[in-house]
Amino acid sequence: MYDIENYYNAGTIAEAVELLKEHPDARIISGGSDVLIKIREGKFAGTSLVCIRDIREIKGIERMESGDIYIGAGTVFSHITNDPVIQRWIPVLGEAVDQVGGPQVRNIGTVGGNICNGAVSADSVPTLFSLNAMLRLSDGKGGRTVPIRQFYLGPGRVDLQPGEILTHIVIPEREYMGYYGHYIKYSMRNAMDIATLSCSVVSKTDVSQGILEDIRITFGVAAPVPFRCEKTEAALKGMPVGEELYDTIEKMVREEIHPRDSWRASREFRLQIGGEIARRALIRTIELAGGDPS
Repeated sequence: MYDIENYYNAGTIAEAVELLKEHPDARIISGGSDVLIKIREGKFAGTSLVCIRDIREIKGIERMESGDIYIGAGTVFSHITNDPVIQRWIPVLGEAVDQVGGPQVRNIGTVGGNICNGAVSADSVPTLFSLNAMLRLSDGKGGRTVPIRQFYLGPGRVDLQPGEILTHIVIPEREYMGYYGHYIKYSMRNAMDIATLSCSVVSKTDVSQGILEDIRITFGVAAPVPFRCEKTEAALKGMPVGEELYDTIEKMVREEIHPRDSWRASREFRLQIGGEIARRALIRTIELAGGDPS
């Protein structure tokens, strides 16, 4: 049984904002793959819902004249994976969201919901962190734009104010042009499981010189919020491609991340896996850039 007090359907961003202001205790729903489960479990029992599924303004993907890529928050995972803009410019994001749940979930779950849920295991988020994504939030007035790294406040908590709705994820051109990415999700089984640990590496390599010019490393389930390994990133920039580089990322990542013990895996196991998947992801980004990873 689903204990829902009221259900409101919004057709536009403005209507959704107005409904949220009229009903400040209501929760936003689109695909419902997270919210409905929590209602059924009793965590959100008696809540009211504002549905944004029919808002066309927040669906789809477009590369602007500036080169910035706008991803509607209401775009479902399967559409992101198959979108030509994503496939051409940031395929790592399509590969990451293609690891969410099963086909049914990927056909209804949205990238905006994945972000606003605040789950540290969200598959889209480490890559969006590594791409330095910006979030467009609408409040019926001027709205605001927030770096995704500032949006996460703690486990399950995000900086979404009352009456606000996430409308678009923006990837500035400078953050993806010339970069290649790879996402690795480690889970206890291969199908329909949340991440035990995940890592997204986005890097830029000077192939002719064999130098790693820039790198961003983000982990999921390695800290209370998605975690950028800034110390490791700084140490790796400018290093020659080769075994010393790979040994360094493996060692430094294990020193920087802060996973916890849980029933899914111990802290020690996550540290071991973390170094390994960061190493593998970096090697793959260099291969994608056309470099010789050896």
